[in-house]
Amino acid sequence: MYPRRFSRVRPTGRISDAGKVIVGPKDPAIDCRVVDYSPGGACLEIASQAKLPGRFELVFGGTKKRCRVVWSAGRRLGVAF
Repeated sequence: MYPRRFSRVRPTGRISDAGKVIVGPKDPAIDCRVVDYSPGGACLEIASQAKLPGRFELVFGGTKKRCRVVWSAGRRLGVAF
């Protein structure tokens, strides 16, 4: 196990933990919850059992990030930005 490059924090205060996963321009957005995040990645919990590709865009807190899936366990997955 490698040490994390960035410490992760939970969304608090005015930042909602709700996010949206955008797979493609014509696909519907998938709701998710941001469990924690850092400048280099995040842990997401997907609301549905939707299969996600290895790369997608995450809309969270007014920003859009291109993500790459690093790990997956049940409905949770870790992504790198």
